[in-house]
Amino acid sequence: MKKGIFQTSLRTSLIMLGFVVLTTLMLALTYSRTHDLITRSEEQEKLSLINEVLPPGISDNDLLRDAIEIAPSELLGNSTPVTAYRARFRGKPVAVVLEATAPDGYAGKIVLLIAILADGEISGVRVISENETPGLGDYIDIAKSSWIKGFDHASLSSLPDDAWHVKKDGGKFDYMTGATITPRAVVKAVHKALEFFASNRAELFAQRSKK
Repeated sequence: MKKGIFQTSLRTSLIMLGFVVLTTLMLALTYSRTHDLITRSEEQEKLSLINEVLPPGISDNDLLRDAIEIAPSELLGNSTPVTAYRARFRGKPVAVVLEATAPDGYAGKIVLLIAILADGEISGVRVISENETPGLGDYIDIAKSSWIKGFDHASLSSLPDDAWHVKKDGGKFDYMTGATITPRAVVKAVHKALEFFASNRAELFAQRSKK
């Protein structure tokens, strides 16, 4: 009788083990397929945003693969490493896309994507994330205003340092009455990103890709 009970328990344990193994395999397979789909979707979204700030047809390389990691920098406002994407045409560097953070937005950090051509001129800026007050900070969003395009073609050589402020502070950039903190933060962050590029241009293009 004890032998029968033992055999029954063993059979039950083996069946349960089989279910556990099968379930684990199914979960692993599902994760693998889902993870790949999510990764591809995220890459396409990232590439789409990068293409918004770069001139059409400017590069012939794989932007997502020609990427490097940038350590925390005061000029970029990043407290953790961020990724920079290099654009090349026939092997020649033509632009870099940087992520910069304005830490002093009205409601917190404003994260920006900034494309800078090899000669130091901005080709485009977009807001990746922000928590500004609806109605007051809306105009930094390209979907709601063209304000962010005011940085197009700007560079350190085309604008003196004292022009990198909103007009209320004696600078070049427009602002909305009653909402100067948000544009001040963005203008300051873009200016610093240009300074970072100017100081690190050679290294940005020479560093080996992380992928």
